[in-house]
Amino acid sequence: MPLIESESQPPATPVADQPLERLPFPPVTYDHILHCSYHHWHPKYRTLTPKSRAIPLSAPFVSYLRADGIVLTAEDVPHADDENDDTFSEDSADEEPDPSTEWKEIHSQIKSTISEFGGKVTPKLNWSAPKDATWMSATNDLECRTPNDIYLLLKSSDFITHDLEHPFDECVPSPAEPSTSSSSEPSVPYHLVLRKYVNFNPSLEFRCFVRDRVLLCICQRDQNHFDFLFPMRDALRSRIQAFFDEKLKDTFPDPSFVFDVYMPPPHQRVWLVDINPWAVRTDPLLFSWLEILQMKDPIGIQEEDGTQEQFVRLSLNGSNAAALEAELDGESESDSDTDDVLSDEAEDDSPFLPEFRLVKRDDPEAYAFTTAQYSAHKLPKEVVDASLTGPGGMGEFLGQWQDILAKQAQDSDTDSNDGH
Repeated sequence: MPLIESESQPPATPVADQPLERLPFPPVTYDHILHCSYHHWHPKYRTLTPKSRAIPLSAPFVSYLRADGIVLTAEDVPHADDENDDTFSEDSADEEPDPSTEWKEIHSQIKSTISEFGGKVTPKLNWSAPKDATWMSATNDLECRTPNDIYLLLKSSDFITHDLEHPFDECVPSPAEPSTSSSSEPSVPYHLVLRKYVNFNPSLEFRCFVRDRVLLCICQRDQNHFDFLFPMRDALRSRIQAFFDEKLKDTFPDPSFVFDVYMPPPHQRVWLVDINPWAVRTDPLLFSWLEILQMKDPIGIQEEDGTQEQFVRLSLNGSNAAALEAELDGESESDSDTDDVLSDEAEDDSPFLPEFRLVKRDDPEAYAFTTAQYSAHKLPKEVVDASLTGPGGMGEFLGQWQDILAKQAQDSDTDSNDGH
């Protein structure tokens, strides 16, 4: 994990002497997983999110996604005219049938949505985007221009497979559910989400952790150092806090969850990108889940600013966030606004801002990430080829692979020595 610029927190709750056998999560219910599904939360927060469409999926389409192999539609394949039937007849006999014949309406909706959004979209299913499959894409990202681009990513992604096959792993029924249904998982109304393609700046995406309706902590989503974020941290955090207080705190059905936001320049607006379960399956990024679960609610944040240490306090009233920002920036506000934020009547136990972690400048990993993200979800072609030739072929390949790794390590050492 990269080093982070962290702010001091109150001491964590003491941990028992015996080692933990599992993370102390409260039980994750079926309802909580469903509440974090895009189709469930998006209608409520539609005006807060980038432009998107959620297309309900039929059973045949879901079966197509679950099926082994990648069979695409025939729309991008040139069709022979009558004069050339003889030329193409042999090839046509070997072609797979067009799978979209079983879900023509969905296929048409996908095409029309792509057109509506300017010819480029990014896809996801109820919970996950196929980010681990971008290596299959010609653009090496989630940009899709045709339905086949979408189908290729969805069918190549382990994340999508998890959405389809394991959405309720390690979950329990909601306490409100009748005991007769305790052994059966709820059915999932699967949706294909198509979002208008926007080339997000990864430095401006943040993950936010909410426990018992309190914004506990925030961090970068991208694990690289961005120097310009540090002077902006107070302003970004106060806007995220205000966004949470005004839009999510009392409206999301569960008290604990994780949400992702995007704050494009000029950083005045917060866009809701996703809502994730309060569960081990959600990546804690610059934190650890054990650390988050043992963290006390924010009651004070101490930050280093050069040689000075300053304490920053924010009323949870979102309308006061802008006034505090102006105060921190040295701008004058009306007396009434300033009094709202820094009132003498404020109690000593007034709420404070959550911790906001950023990757430090001197973190060597911030400049030396040599492994592609999600690389654990893909295999080199040579591995697949070797596996098809039997144990002998795999053994020979492993020997070659060890030589490659040794050479890479030697080259890396050489580069490090040259750098010093």
